[in-house]
Amino acid sequence: MKMSDALGCAGGAISLLLASILIPFVGPFFSLLIPLPFLYYSTKLGLIEGIKLAAAAVGVIGLAAYLAGYSRIILPALEFGIVGVVLAELFRRRLSLGRTVFLATLFMLVIGLGMLGIVSLSKGMGPMEMVLSYLGGHLDAAVQTYEDGAPSPLAAQELEAYVKAFMATISQVYPSLMIIGTGFALWLNIVIAKPLFRLGKLAYPEFAPMDRWQAPDHLVWGLIAAGFALFLSSEGVRFLAVNALIVILAIYLFHGLSIVVFFLNKFHVPSWIRLGIYFLIIIQQLFLIVLTFAGLFDQWIDFRKIHRRADSQTM
Repeated sequence: MKMSDALGCAGGAISLLLASILIPFVGPFFSLLIPLPFLYYSTKLGLIEGIKLAAAAVGVIGLAAYLAGYSRIILPALEFGIVGVVLAELFRRRLSLGRTVFLATLFMLVIGLGMLGIVSLSKGMGPMEMVLSYLGGHLDAAVQTYEDGAPSPLAAQELEAYVKAFMATISQVYPSLMIIGTGFALWLNIVIAKPLFRLGKLAYPEFAPMDRWQAPDHLVWGLIAAGFALFLSSEGVRFLAVNALIVILAIYLFHGLSIVVFFLNKFHVPSWIRLGIYFLIIIQQLFLIVLTFAGLFDQWIDFRKIHRRADSQTM
């Protein structure tokens, strides 16, 4: 392991951390990319050397964070370092894109929950309780700031009622939001790693084209089971069913997005029109619903004619 590699990995991760803290609005986006330096150098050096480099880089980040008074970012840096090494190992195994994202998400959730459990135990709280307390504290501070400058007491009361309803909703769906957010972050790292690997002349897995990606056919049974479970009387079962339903629908949403990308590629739609379409999808909830149903019914309708081509090739 060269010193230049360790400094490059640590420097890249620190730059992303600083960008996530100092840049307003879009700063959190850079925090999602922190596994990238670890993924790049672990792929370049191999598993054993990658682990050594990740440990050295996290040590440098920890020291810098401690001296700068940001010691709270040490654990996230450690988590992202481990995830980057794991992603590099999954790349070497040449798995499919879906399986790579699934296994990386599962691993990151286990690591994240483990670290969250350690921190919450040190504070005498449960993991879920600590997360909700942290979120509630930020919302209470925002409400207090609004109340100080609110034009009327009624407006402040409405905001407080909204915050309570929001917290009640989050407490029911937080697990699914965490799973979806983790999966999206890892997918983003995998996508952005491709041009980065090309610049470094590193081998990138030959994933199937993303515009042909589809959800597993058997996933529909999970959707049906989760839907029926919503009508059961058990609160615990309904809690699991709601979160499972949200995760499955998010998977079908990405299936629907892959269909859109397929036709955009097929008809060679210009980039500026694509950006407009993606923007409309983000801001208009109706399009999200349509894409989710398109992903769900694609296994029967076969919008892209993928199944028909596969059948014709096997005959």
